[in-house]
Amino acid sequence: LLWGDLTNKYILVMIFSLVGFGAIGFVDDYLKVVKRDSKGLCGCYKFGAQALLALAISMFIYMNPKDPYNDVLSIPFFKKWLFDLGWFYVPFSIVVIVGSSNAVNLTDGIDGLAVGLVGIAVLATGILVYISGNFKFSQYLQVLYIPGTGELTVFCGAILGASLGFLWYNSYPADVFMGDVGSLSLGGVLGTLAVITKQEIVLAVVGGIFVIETLSVVFQVASFKLTGKRMFRMAPIHHHFELKGWPEPKVIVRFWIVGIMLALLSLATLKLR
Repeated sequence: LLWGDLTNKYILVMIFSLVGFGAIGFVDDYLKVVKRDSKGLCGCYKFGAQALLALAISMFIYMNPKDPYNDVLSIPFFKKWLFDLGWFYVPFSIVVIVGSSNAVNLTDGIDGLAVGLVGIAVLATGILVYISGNFKFSQYLQVLYIPGTGELTVFCGAILGASLGFLWYNSYPADVFMGDVGSLSLGGVLGTLAVITKQEIVLAVVGGIFVIETLSVVFQVASFKLTGKRMFRMAPIHHHFELKGWPEPKVIVRFWIVGIMLALLSLATLKLR
């Protein structure tokens, strides 16, 4: 971040998101590890804190007079498909940011899986962020031009470097673990990046594994409550494959491969516009 413009409002928003979601995760980890409370931070308090944090971020973006697309949803697969959501953009942004934060948290169940996928996602997102902040490239590739967002490329580089450094020690068999302080903050950062650069739909593609992991939990809980039967052997879905006999390293690498393919697909949307 030393090479970034720390007076840039978007950089400050990203730091606020990183520290804020990290603080929520820290409290949860502190209760679990130090206080020996297996439940950690109460779910309602955790979700409430995440929602308030996301609300603050969303309101800043929505009320930013210098952002010409502060309430716009962009559909990436078509040229100039823009939907003015008006005030509804605020709750929509909250869902994106909080959902992204918790999705990464759910994926962080085996060594190196989540941080590897975050590195892949932030690399692809960083490319889109750079294009969004460059007038010529954004016009040529039909990406919304948002002045000042180019500085976020530096932030993406910092997150990518930190992810690679952490992966060195978190790869199977892991020596260190990120805990909620890492997973919630990284997920929150991805969601905030998507909201700032109007790449919310692309985030669902580049972070497709996170979406699948989250849906596997939702379907598992819904299936058990409605029918009394489980859809998967265990959720999130990476545990399902472990119980099917896949070695943990194979699950990790195969999920990474799918993550890379989805990242390439998200970049391919640039040529579909």
